[in-house]
Amino acid sequence: MKDILVINSGSSSIKFALYAPGDDDDESLARFQIRYQGQFSGLGQTPRFFLKDGQGKPVETEQARELPEGMEHHAALERLLKWIEQQPDLDDIAVVGHRVVHGGRDYHAPVVLDEKNIQALETLIPLAPLHQPFCLAPVKMLAEQRPDLVQVACFDTAFHTTQPKVSQQFAIPRELTEKGLVRYGFHGLSYDYINRVLPSYLESHLENYRKDASAERVIVAHLGNGASMCAIHNAKSVTSTMGFTAVDGLPMGTRCGNLDPGLVLHLLDEEKMSLDEVSELLYKRSGLLGVSGGISSDMRELLASDAPEAQEAIDLFIYRIVREIGSLAAAMGGVDQLVFTAGIGEKAAAVREGVCRGCEWLGVTLDGEANQENAQRISHPESRVGAWVIPTDEERMIAWHSAKHLQAESAEV
Repeated sequence: MKDILVINSGSSSIKFALYAPGDDDDESLARFQIRYQGQFSGLGQTPRFFLKDGQGKPVETEQARELPEGMEHHAALERLLKWIEQQPDLDDIAVVGHRVVHGGRDYHAPVVLDEKNIQALETLIPLAPLHQPFCLAPVKMLAEQRPDLVQVACFDTAFHTTQPKVSQQFAIPRELTEKGLVRYGFHGLSYDYINRVLPSYLESHLENYRKDASAERVIVAHLGNGASMCAIHNAKSVTSTMGFTAVDGLPMGTRCGNLDPGLVLHLLDEEKMSLDEVSELLYKRSGLLGVSGGISSDMRELLASDAPEAQEAIDLFIYRIVREIGSLAAAMGGVDQLVFTAGIGEKAAAVREGVCRGCEWLGVTLDGEANQENAQRISHPESRVGAWVIPTDEERMIAWHSAKHLQAESAEV
């Protein structure tokens, strides 16, 4: 198979990676050899660009020079495609895999993106207004400029379609539930990746860990600017903290997380806020940014701050995580492994320490030194519940799904 291009487009960024797929008979995630990876960030404001080769060395490109102020996604993608076309060492791209945040009730697995599927996914924009339009923008552009390219959508919601009905339902009239007003869950590509690699982490630490280490009941904490957690029982999602939209659950960088719906009614009725103003408040002015009094939405800056408001934001973040872990554990009848991933989860030792200390009642015993070193296993060897730091790799997961889907399509022809 030829190369696989992965595009992960967000509201102000485009992450991308180019993979050589390796042996088609190899089912592992490790088979994909990364050739290049990079990111456009700050799109729409002050854009930046970086590119690394497969060994992690920075690559100088003319596309990185003189990025115009306010450059949008379309121009960034054009630069990316131009760079690919200029590289004589790159094979033709066989497939482009996209992260698409919302698949609704109909998309439970990756699909080839044709005109019908693109139109169907556009109808889901109201369910993920900050994400879905930007996920689909590169898809539509490539469909126009490179209609010969096979494009595959990989959904953040798909991993959660295994959840039981009782976990997905809201206590609202049935006719609304039947219209699709249910809990979907997000960050599924990250959870899918962790779910697949966790057994190898357990195996590699078996000599220094409890011999009865089990991955039957796992809680994964995807903690970044967007944050959520998922309960995975016997390798399947059974419930998660995010629900109908990606604003639910944990407080995040700028999103409020779980909120009394009566408070929203109060904002509309008593505070006389418009629908747009409430949306702006919940999605862009709340979370760590709001609780810290505007200091920052970035956990690194909050941890470095001496302001009491910054500490309050950190404390609330940890408190909500600990509470949700209790809820997720209850859904599975306990927990065997706790995994931290994504930017905060992988790098913020103080946050992990606060969460693990708050979960001592569940059987988590932290190894403080290992935690400070960002080790893979941060729980004490005798801890009843294992605690881990595992970097996520959504792009590799997208490459894996895209290759599998393309192979399946080829086999049917």
